[in-house]
Amino acid sequence: SWAQPACGAAKPNAIRFSRCRWWPNTPPDLSSGRLSPSGSGAARSHWRTPHGIWPSNPTGALLWGWAQVKAHIERRFSQPWPESPVGKLHEQIAAMRAIWHSWQTGERLNYRGEYYQHTLMTPFFSPPPIDHPQIPIYIAGVNAGLARLAGEAADGFHIHPLHSLHYLREVVQPNLEAGAARAGRSPNEITRIAPAMVAIGADEKSRTKMRDFMRAQIAFYASTPTYRVIMKMHGWEEIAAQLSHLAARKRWDEMPGLISGEMLAEFVTEGSWDDIGHKLRARYSGLLDRVALYTPPTTGKNLEDWKKIARAIQE
Repeated sequence: SWAQPACGAAKPNAIRFSRCRWWPNTPPDLSSGRLSPSGSGAARSHWRTPHGIWPSNPTGALLWGWAQVKAHIERRFSQPWPESPVGKLHEQIAAMRAIWHSWQTGERLNYRGEYYQHTLMTPFFSPPPIDHPQIPIYIAGVNAGLARLAGEAADGFHIHPLHSLHYLREVVQPNLEAGAARAGRSPNEITRIAPAMVAIGADEKSRTKMRDFMRAQIAFYASTPTYRVIMKMHGWEEIAAQLSHLAARKRWDEMPGLISGEMLAEFVTEGSWDDIGHKLRARYSGLLDRVALYTPPTTGKNLEDWKKIARAIQE
């Protein structure tokens, strides 16, 4: 991902781990300092213990992202869905910080909440102190409650790839500010990061191929009831319901056909390799602090083109 505003050279300055097929539990060794920070995009939270995360590298270059979706927690991980998902995640953040503080300082662990009680820690199970123990915690979310929690208790907010400018302005930003006000801090203390859906290509044929990929991704995400608030804001709630119906019946190939050109224009930034970086900067200026490009896997390809995008975003 790339940070905005510029911080110098036109190069990526973070590693962001996907949670799709490979678990982001073990960040790479970053002791060389060549890339900082690393982190997960959105690891599922409610099936994990707060004891489970502590960076093994000495740089402190870790951003840990938490997320939650009811169907995955209950049916994929076979864990109960909490009565208050926001409340439990709030406690999880506090519990993690209490555990980390105990490991770092050797002080007695004594965290007591509704969902988590951590009161036992022995030297045998305590990792050694690290050089940079102030580890930023980001949470991911779509609805207003998690945006407010990010403003109140987190260091950053991972915004879903399925987003529009209207949603960022009307849902994300006001609720981040409300949460920050509740905690008595500035909303500028919370980093806003989002993967941006893009259709990039040197010619129309290439962009059409990526446009089709994004159409399928939008259809998949919009079929999830949790994300329906975004579709509803644009008057597409009925389309979202149809997508959910098709997804429940595994009729995946039919779903992209419901995504119109108007929807693509709301969710996807299109352009050439030469101008997409400038378009992204213009689109998200004042709304995001970091942007990661949501594209099909292109490992090792178009390296010079990616540098162009980085330079444009960091200007």
